[in-house]
Amino acid sequence: MLYPIEYDVIVVGGGHAGTEAALAAARMSVNTLLVTHSIETLGQMSCNPAIGGIGKSHLVKEIDALGGAMARATDRAGIQFRVLNASKGPAVRATRAQADRVLYKAAIREFLESQDNLTLFQSAVDDLLLVDGKVSGVKTQLGLEILGKKVVLTTGTFLGGKIHIGMKQSSGGRAGDPPSIALAKRLRGMPFGVERLKTGTPPRIDARSVDFSVMEVQKGDSPLPVMSFLGKQSDHPDQVPCFITSTNEACHDIIRGGLDRSPMYTGVIEGTGPRYCPSIEDKVMRFADKNSHQIFVEPEGLNTNELYPNGISTSLPFDVQVEMVRQIKGFESAHITRPGYAIEYDFFDP
Repeated sequence: MLYPIEYDVIVVGGGHAGTEAALAAARMSVNTLLVTHSIETLGQMSCNPAIGGIGKSHLVKEIDALGGAMARATDRAGIQFRVLNASKGPAVRATRAQADRVLYKAAIREFLESQDNLTLFQSAVDDLLLVDGKVSGVKTQLGLEILGKKVVLTTGTFLGGKIHIGMKQSSGGRAGDPPSIALAKRLRGMPFGVERLKTGTPPRIDARSVDFSVMEVQKGDSPLPVMSFLGKQSDHPDQVPCFITSTNEACHDIIRGGLDRSPMYTGVIEGTGPRYCPSIEDKVMRFADKNSHQIFVEPEGLNTNELYPNGISTSLPFDVQVEMVRQIKGFESAHITRPGYAIEYDFFDP
């Protein structure tokens, strides 16, 4: 079945990269289609709901200068703003914002739905259409063929995504969402260099089970920073503090004792992980001389009890995660709402 409209640009995927790519194309007055697994998850913050930080805020500022959405959405959704390296020169200062997941996603969707020349369509893309060796569109899971002069793939962690919690594996693009298996298989049959990457996320904690009184309070900056060049302090929602705690030797002993069931340390995971965001397993093993590692306890939003313990990304078995977390100061009675996990996925070296 042939879709009735041919587009100048088709963007596949609705995460950070996909939404920015679709908006950028539409701003150039070309007829653009954004195809996503679910319109409800457009702009979803899959891991830590934070924008910016060292190095990363420079990228956010560059996207903002080109008319992008990320910084503007952050000003609408940021619930704590801090300037890192504030005592150093301007070139290395970095604005970081903790965001409310719901507010951020709502802002991105508003930008998308109000953008001229941009259409949204919900479906999985299973195949690329080729004419004389050139991409001419996409084929959806429904068998619908959509023609486009250019196709942009922004698939994130979804291509052949495999989730690891201990020695248990399941298919997924992220927890709760299906992977793109058919498209991954199709792309592997093309002349690309296919490799695997790996990233991870920490267990989420119910704030009602945490003792904040024994943690260090980390307030946002005053005067309140903005992320976008067009941003105003009045754009920001209510501001809340984060908290700081740390791991300890008892915690590290539990981690070391669980490595025989770690997918990373038993060779189950083959993908390469990011250097800037190592798992707690890697921190404990690589920096054996350190008896603690800092954890930033960050709220996931204004109207949720879930906390993001930044610094303990892990793929250890769930029982080890529970035991490890409860050794951490303030987390002695912690309830894990979602286990941490690692995810492996395909990428294509350009």
